[in-house]
Amino acid sequence: MKKIGVVLSGCGVRDGSEIHEAVFALLAIDRNGAEAVCMAPNADFPETNHLTMQETGNKRNALVEAARIARGNIRDISAVQAADLDAVVLPGGFGAVKNLCDFAVKGAGATVHPEVARLLREMAAAGKPIGAICIAPAVVAMVLGKDKAPTLTIGNDAGTAAEIEKTGARHQECPVTEFVVDRANKIVSTPAYMLAHRISETYEGIDKCVKEVIALL
Repeated sequence: MKKIGVVLSGCGVRDGSEIHEAVFALLAIDRNGAEAVCMAPNADFPETNHLTMQETGNKRNALVEAARIARGNIRDISAVQAADLDAVVLPGGFGAVKNLCDFAVKGAGATVHPEVARLLREMAAAGKPIGAICIAPAVVAMVLGKDKAPTLTIGNDAGTAAEIEKTGARHQECPVTEFVVDRANKIVSTPAYMLAHRISETYEGIDKCVKEVIALL
C-alpha cells in the first residue's frame, strides 16, 4: 500500500491545520487505496481562541494538537524521511503559514521550519509527488521556488499570488473545485478554503487533488 505523508501544523484554522481540509485529505487518501502517515513539527506556537478568533497569549504544541486530528497516530516530522513515503500532502489553515513557516508575517521573505523544508526538498529530489491545499502552496513555494520554479495555485488572491511569485514559483488561478498540476515537478495544488463558500466545494477540490497526487505515482 502506498504511503502518503500528511504534514499537519496543529488543530484549528487560525493556529493550526484547517480541520475540514485535513480530514478530507485523510479521507481521500484512504478512499484511493493508500495509507496516510500523519506528522507535525514538535514545536510550540501561539494559541488562538476559535470562538473569539483572538490570540490568548498562551501556547500550544503543534505535534500534540495535530494528534487530535490523527487520533494519536502521528509522528514527529524530524523522524520522517522521504524514503518512508511515496508522496506527501500539506493541508492548509493559518498554521501552514504561521507554524510551518512565517509567510503570514513575512511573505516572500519568510523562513520555513527546517524539518519541513528538509522533507520537501528530499521529496522533490526523489521525484515523489507533493500535494498542497489552500494556503499551503506558499510553503512549497518558499522551499522549492528558487530551484524548481513550480506552478502552484492558491485560487485567485492577487496579493498572496504576488508574494508566491517572488519566491520564483509561478501562480496559476484556479476555481475552488479544481486543481493545478505541475507534471514536471509532480506538484498538485487546490484552493480549498482560500475560495470555498461551502464545505462541499472544499471536499471536491481536495478529493481531486489527492487523487491526482496518487495518480502521479
